[in-house]
Amino acid sequence: MTPPPDPPAAPPSGARPSLPDALPVTYDDVVAAAGRIAGAVERTPSAHSRTLSSVLGCTVVVKFENLQFVSAFKERGALNKLLQLDDGQRAKGVVAMSAGNHAQAVAYHATRLGIDATIVMPTSTPFVKVQRTRELGATVVLRGDGLAEAAAEATRLAADEGRTYVHPFDDPAVIAGQGTCALEMLADHPELDTLVVPVGGGGLLAGMAVAARHLRPDIRLVGVQTERYPSMADRVHHTTSAIGGPTIAEGIAVPRAGELTGRIVEALVDDVVTVSEEHVEEGINLLLEIEKVVTEGAGAVGIAALVEHRPLFAGRTVGVVLSGGNVDPRLLASVVMRGLIRNGRLSRLHIEVPDVPGSLGTITTILGDVGANIVEILHQRMFVDLSAKSAEIEVTIETLDHHHVGRAVAALEAAGYLVRVGTFTYRDAPPDITPRP
Repeated sequence: MTPPPDPPAAPPSGARPSLPDALPVTYDDVVAAAGRIAGAVERTPSAHSRTLSSVLGCTVVVKFENLQFVSAFKERGALNKLLQLDDGQRAKGVVAMSAGNHAQAVAYHATRLGIDATIVMPTSTPFVKVQRTRELGATVVLRGDGLAEAAAEATRLAADEGRTYVHPFDDPAVIAGQGTCALEMLADHPELDTLVVPVGGGGLLAGMAVAARHLRPDIRLVGVQTERYPSMADRVHHTTSAIGGPTIAEGIAVPRAGELTGRIVEALVDDVVTVSEEHVEEGINLLLEIEKVVTEGAGAVGIAALVEHRPLFAGRTVGVVLSGGNVDPRLLASVVMRGLIRNGRLSRLHIEVPDVPGSLGTITTILGDVGANIVEILHQRMFVDLSAKSAEIEVTIETLDHHHVGRAVAALEAAGYLVRVGTFTYRDAPPDITPRP
């Protein structure tokens, strides 16, 4: 791993005061972690995205933690923790609780180091994640409907079997390991003035905050949570929000912020913002279309924050961590299709036509003349509230944008047809973020 840049000789004018002395993780801890994990964890690339910068109104640098072996940053903290176990602890093995990335990180590195690992996962964990964790060498125990019950079982196993519990975020060694991500970002891009980091329990944000605040006391640190699980945002802002519900960012769906991580975030981080489910989807699609990379929902919340909170980052030089890429292919396909619909590139038209020969041919000719590509057609006579002498043509078309859809509808209406455009409603009106060449 490339050594981190030397800290500045003196904080720049207007910088934050010196770091608190009582925090559970220090800059030296992060540097030591970097030395331990070097060569065993990928030093992932980061790059300036000209197109994202143009679209989002700030200079965007993305850090590709989705390129780790288990496709997530979790390897950093898990390995740093495992490497600090003594021989007795290694012999007794470890236990962890996770429904995804932390499970795979612990399983992979424990197996590689010859340490027996048991991973407790909720019974609702998708089979693909369970199987992947087993393939990486861990014993998987399915217990409980959610993370709380699984965590209780992991704690019991640790006590009963003498195993070391590898916490997913609230452990100094884990926090320090995650902080190595900031060392790499600031070494590669010292011009960054803002870091935007996904937050679940807070391990990644806390670790990066320790490192970044030491190297660059003036840097702006912003955490991002989904609005359905704003546990760290509530702690920072001293608010109480409803927490729970389905989320595409399940990797950061943590109902209660960590205690150690919370202390660090409160002391060092400037803000924790929340983003809507709609903007998380938009972030996934922007990264797929522009950067050609696949991210899970939790990995895309940084880009979602740049979309939803555009004025907060306008004109700044922002480093965004793409924290993971473990997304279910079916979910990804759904997100992509919903994005095409939202951007006017895929639309469904309901057209009332006389139930006579030639009607369908006329419709297809009109749509072809305006350059709309027909993807699917359904000719419905029975299950519609129309005259018995009419039918409904339900046609899915591919177009350039919403204006192109409007031209197709206008052409059909000019020919005398009644047209209804199928709607796909987002709670928030999306901003104009159509990628430009």
